[in-house]
Amino acid sequence: MADINNEKIRNEIVSNKGFLDIEIDVTLDLFAEIEKLKKEKKAVILAHYYQEPDIQDVADFIGDSLGLSQKAASTDADMIVFAGVHFMAETAKILNPNKKVLLPDLNAGCSLSDSAPPALFKLFRDKHPDHIVITYINCSAGMKALSDIICTSSNAQKIVESLPADQKIIFAPDKNLGAYINKQTGRDMLLWNGSCMVHEIFSLEKITKLKIRHPKAKFIAHPECEAPVLALADYIGSTTGLLKYTQQSDAKEFIVATETGILHQMQKASPDKTFIPAPPNNTCACNDCPYMKLNTLEKLYLCMKYELPEITMDEPLRLAAKKPIDRMLEISAQFGL
Repeated sequence: MADINNEKIRNEIVSNKGFLDIEIDVTLDLFAEIEKLKKEKKAVILAHYYQEPDIQDVADFIGDSLGLSQKAASTDADMIVFAGVHFMAETAKILNPNKKVLLPDLNAGCSLSDSAPPALFKLFRDKHPDHIVITYINCSAGMKALSDIICTSSNAQKIVESLPADQKIIFAPDKNLGAYINKQTGRDMLLWNGSCMVHEIFSLEKITKLKIRHPKAKFIAHPECEAPVLALADYIGSTTGLLKYTQQSDAKEFIVATETGILHQMQKASPDKTFIPAPPNNTCACNDCPYMKLNTLEKLYLCMKYELPEITMDEPLRLAAKKPIDRMLEISAQFGL
C-alpha cells in the first residue's frame, strides 16, 4: 500500500485523481477492512439509498436526504464518511464543524445542485425581497447560505404548509418538486428553473407500455419527476416514502421511477416482491445517477485509510448555511418527521 507521507500520492488523492492508481491487495476482504477502520478511527459511514449495493451493505446508516441530515446532526463519531454526493457531505460538515468529514470521490457532484449557481440565484432572490426562500437540500452550501429554510422531499410539503397562506415563497432549485408542492398545497410559489437529470429522463411512452405489460404493478415515483410522469403514479413520495410504501403495500410488483440504487433496499425488505426500474428516454436499460455511482467500495476503503479527500469550509459560510438547516430540523421535529 502506498505511503500517505509520499507527497505525490497525497497530492493525487487530494485532487481525487489517484485512487485508481493506488494498488489494493486483491486478497483483502474490503468489508472486513472497512469494519476494522471504522472501529480504529471511531468513524461512521452514512450512505444514500442511491449508492451501489456493496456500499449500502457496509454503511452504518442508509437513508434519504432528511434521514442523513438528522443522523449527521446527532452522531457522536469522530469521523463521518459520507457515501453520497458533494452537497450531502457539505451538509454533514455544516452540522459538524469539529469532525472530519470525508467523501470517497470529490467529483461526486449533482446536476440539480449545479443548476443553481449561488451568484445567479442571489440576483434572482434580490429581485423578490418580499419572498421567503425555501431551498431543497440538493444544493451547494452557497445556496443554503442564501436561504431561509432548507427542505427535503420528505418534509417539503409540511414546511410550506407551516408558513402563513399569504406568505410569498421562492422555491429552489427543483422546479418539478416545487410544482408538485404547489399542486398539493394550493400555493403559487415562485420556482427556480432547476432539475435533476436522473428524474427528468424517464420516458412517459416506455412507462406506459411497461404498465400495460404489468397491469398489476403499482407505479411509484419521486416528486422530482416531471408532472406527466407523476400523473401516472399510484404513489408519489420521497425515497424513504417509496421504500415504506413497497413494504406496506399488498402489491407484488412495482415500477419504480427514481434512481435504481433504492431497488437494493426494496428487494432486501421485500424479497418476495418484484421491482422494475422505470425506463429512461435513452438506450440504457436503467436510470443510474452517474455522480452517485462514482463512489465505490475501493474508494471508500482508501478514503477511510488515508482520511482523504476531506470536506472543508470557511466558517462564515458554514454559519450562514447552518441557519436554514437548523430551521428545517426544528420544523421536522415539530411534525415528527
